Amino acid sequence: MYRCTNFTSKTPLIKNASQTRDSVIIGSGDFSRSLAIRLVACGFRVVVGSRNPNRIDRGLFPDGVDIRSQKEAVDSAERVVFAAVYPEHYYTLVGLRRQLAGKVLVDVSSATRLNSGEQSNAEKLAELFPESRVVKGFNVISAWALQAGVHDGSRQVLICSDCSTSKDTVLQLARSMGFSPMDVGGLCQSRDIEEAPLILFPSWGGPILTTFILFLFFYGYNSLKHILLPYLDKGQNNFHQLPLVTMNETLPAVALVTLALVYLPGLVAAVFQLCRGTKYKRFPRWLDHWLCRRKQLGLLSFLCVVLHAVYSMCLTLRRAAGYTLLNAAYHQVSIFLLICIYVSCA
Repeated sequence: MYRCTNFTSKTPLIKNASQTRDSVIIGSGDFSRSLAIRLVACGFRVVVGSRNPNRIDRGLFPDGVDIRSQKEAVDSAERVVFAAVYPEHYYTLVGLRRQLAGKVLVDVSSATRLNSGEQSNAEKLAELFPESRVVKGFNVISAWALQAGVHDGSRQVLICSDCSTSKDTVLQLARSMGFSPMDVGGLCQSRDIEEAPLILFPSWGGPILTTFILFLFFYGYNSLKHILLPYLDKGQNNFHQLPLVTMNETLPAVALVTLALVYLPGLVAAVFQLCRGTKYKRFPRWLDHWLCRRKQLGLLSFLCVVLHAVYSMCLTLRRAAGYTLLNAAYHQVSIFLLICIYVSCA
């Protein structure tokens, strides 16, 4: 049996760890602690800045982490400073504006609601610190993934900034930590990055909607053909078949069509490549979106197959129970008739 373990690398991911620059984290919460654990495991020297350093339990942080006041921590920073505080507390950092000037300020916060229409947290931070180079990143990585390292959890880190040099610095830092950074553009993209953790199953909306539409179509067709038309034409009342029989006839049709939608985009993509004479041109957006949703469509097709098997089993048990009841009733009626005949003859 495979045993899942929480493995945190003890070996630095970068060479010459003693020569690396300090990494400063403003804030002492859960995310700050997880970020410090990851940085220390990668060979960085970490300084954590807190408003009340004397109240911090140093046992919560790994060995080698230096806990200081926010001002002392920022003064020790060479270039990169992580802002791991709630957006509501950004104003408490205004007193550090001079110390943060010219440094890369990495905002790791996430949005609290979708489509708020307000400025992103990173844009607000950039307004508070105009002389700093604000970079958005690391908010799509959970605290658990930071502690587990590259062996578990997501490795993709979305990063954006208006300063290309500062963005390259954070991209390289993310690679040194064992993650796969992705440059998504300027700071105007920070709203989408901050809302990303709030979106549940972002790749499943289209496939689920497609499968549901197919289900409605085939269920309506089977209901019209086997239930409504016989009732209107011959007066047969088969409405009791809607929950089980009609449903069981619909599920395999949906499963087959959904499975066809899994393999069809590959053929369409091959036709595009043959017509263009090359495979190095991007597919149309709709085809690219379709290709990226094949896994979800395949899983939904499998779900329909499983439900079809369950419904078929229920129908079999239902019919078997019906036959048992009919046989028992026939047996009782036969006994009653025999008794009546015997009494009449006597």
